[in-house]
Amino acid sequence: MSTAHFDFSGQRVLVTGASSGIGREVAQQLRASGAEVYALGRDPSALQAMADQGCHVLRVDVADQAQLAALLAELPVMHGLVNCAGISILEAATDVSAAAFDQVMAVNVRASAMVAGSVAKAMISEGVKGSLVNVSSQASLVALDDHLSYCASKGAMDAMTRVQCGEWGKHGIRVNSVNPTVTLTPMAQMAWSEPSKRDPALAAIPLGRFAETAEVAAPILFLLSDAASMISGVSLPIDGGYTSR
Repeated sequence: MSTAHFDFSGQRVLVTGASSGIGREVAQQLRASGAEVYALGRDPSALQAMADQGCHVLRVDVADQAQLAALLAELPVMHGLVNCAGISILEAATDVSAAAFDQVMAVNVRASAMVAGSVAKAMISEGVKGSLVNVSSQASLVALDDHLSYCASKGAMDAMTRVQCGEWGKHGIRVNSVNPTVTLTPMAQMAWSEPSKRDPALAAIPLGRFAETAEVAAPILFLLSDAASMISGVSLPIDGGYTSR
């Protein structure tokens, strides 16, 4: 999918969860569109590959609050942010454990809030206008079996997006979230390869297929760009129509 119509030359953009999946695709497309990309993740070999493509790489466990705060304090002022770091721990609603719930919330919600807050504070201090995108999920909009912690975390992320939109809009900072369906990262391809699991999920998507990472990255770049200059506070499903039913 071409990104030639996006031009982020002269802009610094931080992408969390850039080691793999949607985050990696976003970082690569931003770099191809001229952005100075700061790619944050945990996988050293994946980050080295991003460095080889011209990204600044930052290795950190976003669940480690002290480590994350120290890293954020050293960053230059950004023009954009994509909060893509996330995890999922599947448990039946009757078996939700405190440890798993806290772990999911620490990564998906707390870290995203801390990163966005730090980035926005620096932007406001320097009078820099820009755009932040939180990568949520269709799981914030519908009930998914065995996903209580994950659904709760993504619902919190959408709520966080609206608050950030309201508080930072007066500074020229737009904040939106995107809500993808199953996206075919290498891990997801393996997880959804079993027909008994895959086929019912596909049947619930009007377009009849899962998303490719490029199909999620392109709307994110749109929301970061000036083409979306009047869009803020939106939670945008990228789900082939799944949540329309």
